[in-house]
Amino acid sequence: MNNQLIRKLGFWLLWVGFLGYAFFLAPPNQPDTFTLIKNMSLGNLAGINPAIVALFYLMGVFPAIYACILFIDGRGQKIWAWIFILFSFGVGAFAILPYLALRENNPKFPGNKDWLIKLQDSRWYGIFLAIATITLLAFGIIKGDWTDFVQQWQTSRFIHVMSLDFCLLSLLFPALVGDDIKRRETENNLFLSIVAIAPLLGAITYLSLRPSLPKNNTQVAEDSQVSLTN
Repeated sequence: MNNQLIRKLGFWLLWVGFLGYAFFLAPPNQPDTFTLIKNMSLGNLAGINPAIVALFYLMGVFPAIYACILFIDGRGQKIWAWIFILFSFGVGAFAILPYLALRENNPKFPGNKDWLIKLQDSRWYGIFLAIATITLLAFGIIKGDWTDFVQQWQTSRFIHVMSLDFCLLSLLFPALVGDDIKRRETENNLFLSIVAIAPLLGAITYLSLRPSLPKNNTQVAEDSQVSLTN
């Protein structure tokens, strides 16, 4: 059994295990769960523990962080990355894990960068996500009622599973970094690999520091023609 097959099997087992735990072993749903989700989605935050608010919004930032690699990685895959990214905004790691299990090694970026890839590849966008992440973390840590959070984690399936989802997304990001570094043909691959290991903060630091994708031959030729005509 080769390493790639072992990796795929590991992600599938983790996905099945997480699904099983979420539906059969996590605490029961609370009657006010839908109202809580609706209020946070609409920005009606009065009376809601800031720690839960921060966690909820961080689960919206996480898919944007993963999208910065998945849209680029998906160019060389047989599966459509955007579907998994879209669903990850609602179900987090439940959507990211199948992508990790289905994807193939992809150390090259084929074709040119369209506007979406340019956005996902931008360091400034990475810095924007870093600021949003750090702001939410600081808000939750400083303002949050952690005694209440622990109690809700023990009694509410939504809070419990969302917290575990957050931890999984924090830990899974390095699984995509190896190929992303190779696509960038950088000499700082060891440094970037080490940086990306740190849960969550490593991901936003990596996106803020990584060099841009190199231009391929087709894009270089197009740019040369444009410069000659000018």
